[in-house]
Amino acid sequence: MRIGPYELNGKVVLAPMAGVTDLPFRILCKNMGAALAVSEMVTANSLLWGSEKTKRRAAHDGEPDPRSIQIAGACPKMMAEAAKYNADQGAQIIDINMGCPAKKVCNVMAGSALLKDEPLVAQILKAVVNAVDIPVTLKIRTGWDTDHRNGVAVAKMAEDLGVQALAVHGRTRACAYKGDAEYDTIAAIKAAIKIPLFANGDITTPEKAKFVLEYTKADAVMIGRAAQGRPWIFREIQHFLDTGEHLPEPTLDEIYQILIHHIDNLYQFYGEGRGVLIARKHVSWYTKGQRGGSQFRAEFNRLNSADAQRHLTDHFFETLLAIKSAA
Repeated sequence: MRIGPYELNGKVVLAPMAGVTDLPFRILCKNMGAALAVSEMVTANSLLWGSEKTKRRAAHDGEPDPRSIQIAGACPKMMAEAAKYNADQGAQIIDINMGCPAKKVCNVMAGSALLKDEPLVAQILKAVVNAVDIPVTLKIRTGWDTDHRNGVAVAKMAEDLGVQALAVHGRTRACAYKGDAEYDTIAAIKAAIKIPLFANGDITTPEKAKFVLEYTKADAVMIGRAAQGRPWIFREIQHFLDTGEHLPEPTLDEIYQILIHHIDNLYQFYGEGRGVLIARKHVSWYTKGQRGGSQFRAEFNRLNSADAQRHLTDHFFETLLAIKSAA
């Protein structure tokens, strides 16, 4: 499977998620087997390109190829300028967000709200594709609501206008993240286009990934929320697809080492103040289901320094490992 000049080395990719798929998490997931990782969405508003938040979201220093930066907006000219700017900054793939259901995005007619206006979708896609010499990809939902599933029409339009890969989340904008993802529309979209398609939505296990690939004929699966606190899910799914067998669960010590490496990178990337805050949600995900995890998280989330967080995390896992070895 190729996106322009880039050959992906697997069938499992990381979905873009606001507040989650920052540079440290993308690098971690790629090291854990993700064939592609897409950045958090970056605004098309040039007035914000110099802000620390936007610069962090678009950062890709040290990230393995290919580097995919997602842009979001509703103005074709601004989207084209954002694509060119990010390409000039070293992005290797530009991904267009027409899938985010968040109200603050849809209220300005960006994200999945664009699916209501197919002529505007065409204008944006044409402007972005013509603005850059690197591949352009697109993420959409199946439609605006269950009575208006226009994913097939949008997908065919995207292919005709030069988009080189498509990711489809199996819910409409109106569904947000409620209910179950449906894959019939994704299958219909795949049957209508020749470009690579990533199926997204409720894929949480190797078995579900295999089912979705077979049912939709998609080229790859895109993993979002299931990777939070479980970045090894990429290697687990790819191994199952390759062999039909399950990899052993990571050991407690490996989880500990992955977590520590991750939060250290967060402190370095964001600085201590912001890094401490970002670490809280990731540590909560990693420790879900661990013995004494609730009490640990309550204490961890009150700490305001990297040293204190590291010390408490070390103590928590060393205690768990001691209990395990004594059992």
